[in-house]
Formats: sequence, C-alpha cells, structure tokens
Amino acid sequence: MKISQRESNGVTILRIQGQLTLSEGALELRETVNSLLDTDRIKILIDLEEVSYLDSAGLGEIIRCYTTVANRQGQLKLLRLGKKTKSLLTITKLITVFDHYDDEEEALNAFAPRN
Repeated sequence: MKISQRESNGVTILRIQGQLTLSEGALELRETVNSLLDTDRIKILIDLEEVSYLDSAGLGEIIRCYTTVANRQGQLKLLRLGKKTKSLLTITKLITVFDHYDDEEEALNAFAPRN
C-alpha cells in the first residue's frame, strides 16, 4: 500500500493506493494520521479511489482515525469510494457515519466554515 499526501485550502488529502488490510496499510494509515494531528493538521480527506481491497482491519482503522480526528476537534471525510468500499460501508451501515464525496472540489468545500 502507498499513501501520498498533499495540501489544498488547509485540507490534507491522503491518497491511498493498494490494499488497506491488517497485513498491509492499516498501521501506515494510523501513523500518517497521527503525524498530521501532531502538527495540528486536523482537516483530513482520505481518497479511497485506488484502494483495491479493504478488509475489516482496514475498515476498523478508518473508523479509529475518524474517532481520533474528531476527538481533536478535527474533521475526517472520505473521497471517491470505490464500488467495493462503498458496498462494505453500506452493508455495515457506516456509510451514514462518514461524510463522503465523489467530487474533490465538493469535498474540499465541505470543510469550509459555515456562516
């Protein structure tokens, strides 16, 4: 698994490529998110478009990251759920927990403060 990151309008976008599983990627995602929080970057958008496989450990890690970010008064949102990932989130009813978007611009706008 590979995680690349970039910044846009104060939001850190994490692009995950490959498998997000117990044996591959879950720990790396945790360390990446914790590193961002340690530097006060609390607006995180995870792009899952290129995740080829997500198991229960990978899903658990996304939930853990979501909770950790929320506890730091941050926001974590999901971008471009693949068909299998969206199906897994729907089956587990977690689709209602996460803000998720198909369009990056729309997702970034969702981080903007509301007046």
